[in-house]
Amino acid sequence: MAEQLEFYFDFSSPYGYLASFRIDDIAAKHGRSVTWRPYLLGAVFPVSGMKPLVQIPLKNTYSLHDLNRVSRLYNIPFQLPDPFPIPTQAAGRVFYFLDDSDPELAKIFAKAAMTAYFAENVDIRTRETVADIAAKAGGDHEACLAAINDPVYKDRLKNETQTGIDRGAFGSPFVFVDGEPFWGNDRLEMIDAWLERGGW
Repeated sequence: MAEQLEFYFDFSSPYGYLASFRIDDIAAKHGRSVTWRPYLLGAVFPVSGMKPLVQIPLKNTYSLHDLNRVSRLYNIPFQLPDPFPIPTQAAGRVFYFLDDSDPELAKIFAKAAMTAYFAENVDIRTRETVADIAAKAGGDHEACLAAINDPVYKDRLKNETQTGIDRGAFGSPFVFVDGEPFWGNDRLEMIDAWLERGGW
């Protein structure tokens, strides 16, 4: 059986949000599936030396223009939320709690949480908001609320973040295809071609 693609993203990453609408379809086109791995760019930036887009002159202006352009191209609702960026520990912990028993539900929750943030300007930092989104997606509200403070899922998110760093992931989205790394939403077409050709 062909290996799954691994999709690293941060819930506060606009390009990760845009990629989340396409990565599974690209994989399915080639008989593959995708393991989603949320991690924390806040822990990655000190290691990589990078900064959030809003803190980088010129690139900030271009990126906002590009995000709106890409969202129009793929008909994905988008607006830069306020505040941006935000810490996303609550969403990451709930994702892994759901993923333990139902990976597809975890993906549905992830898309719903990112859509709430990037399309509806819903602040997804709070425990209650994240649990509400998870419940609407099909999860158990109280169980998800408890998972946010559960040491098991606190450690899981920390470990997944460190594993991503150790493997060389430094942005969102960051995709591994049979160990081959691809950074950025603009590499999804290359991933499609890589899977079609079997690499080059």
